[in-house]
Amino acid sequence: MSWSARLLVVGLLLILSGCSGPAVRFIPEDNVHVVKPGETLYSIATAYDMDWRELASRNDLRPPYTLRVGQRLVLAKNRVMQGGAAADPRPQAPSKIRKASPPLPPIGKIRWVWPTEGRVVTTFVQGHPTRKGIDIAGELGQPVRAAASGEVVYSGSGLAGYGRLIILKHDERFLSAYAYNQTLLVSEGETVQSGQIIARMGQAEAGKPMLHFEIRLDGNPIDPLRQLPQASR
Repeated sequence: MSWSARLLVVGLLLILSGCSGPAVRFIPEDNVHVVKPGETLYSIATAYDMDWRELASRNDLRPPYTLRVGQRLVLAKNRVMQGGAAADPRPQAPSKIRKASPPLPPIGKIRWVWPTEGRVVTTFVQGHPTRKGIDIAGELGQPVRAAASGEVVYSGSGLAGYGRLIILKHDERFLSAYAYNQTLLVSEGETVQSGQIIARMGQAEAGKPMLHFEIRLDGNPIDPLRQLPQASR
């Protein structure tokens, strides 16, 4: 099975307005990921829809979780991800997009803020392979802010399909991700405060200025609209 494009945050790939999402793909048959330049434990775990703690445990990794280029990491089988060309040849049941339901109470105690201003043009759909976050339309270069205080665990453009990407770790359970940025203003290892400007909005593959934003709980995507303040929606 072809897996040269096994990167990135499954949840970060999206269905954009006027743009179709990438094919659904699975973990390599040999169940191994070879570390490439610029990758971190967090970006690799997110790419395979895994909890970073699970990936660290499987490979006996310890803080500060330093990886070396060429290092082979054992993954977990039967997980789905987005990527480039070849899709899994087995027939897939069509995904059913559920109708919107009344807002549920936020999970956890983190006080989230909106990562940028603008209209939500694509929403989260539970279980959908390419709608694991929200897309917020705006103006090229407008501020992108940390949705909560945390540590920058990925800041770069080495993950195919996402442009310039930032991933923040907020605690042992929550991560947030910010894709398609024009400019990255923070580096890996930095601590950021809630509302701090971390990037400038770029444009998605369809050529439209927007931010793709995702929140992950224990490695799994959850609806950002459930966590964000309703007054700003």
